[in-house]
Amino acid sequence: MEWNRKIAIRFAKEEGIVLNKMHWKIIYLVRKFYKKYNFFPSDKMLVSFIKKRFGKQFGSSIYLFKLFSFNANKKIKKIAGIPNSKVCF
Repeated sequence: MEWNRKIAIRFAKEEGIVLNKMHWKIIYLVRKFYKKYNFFPSDKMLVSFIKKRFGKQFGSSIYLFKLFSFNANKKIKKIAGIPNSKVCF
C-alpha cells in the first residue's frame, strides 16, 4: 500500500489523534529521515532531530507525548507509513 495523506489521517484516527500542523511537520520530517537513512530514529534521536529542526520547545519527549500520547514513536511511525524493521537485535 502506497502511503499518502488519506492513509495517515486514517491511521491517526485509529489512534484517536486529530492531525494538526505540527503533527504533519513531524510526520514529514520522519518520512524524510527514513528516506535518507533507511531506518526510523530511536526515541532520543527523534527528539534531538525535532529539536534541531523546529526548536527547543518542540524537541522534547513531553511535547511528543502531548501530540501523539503514549508510545508516541510507535504512533508516529505508523501514521508516517514507516515499515517495521526486519532486523532484530
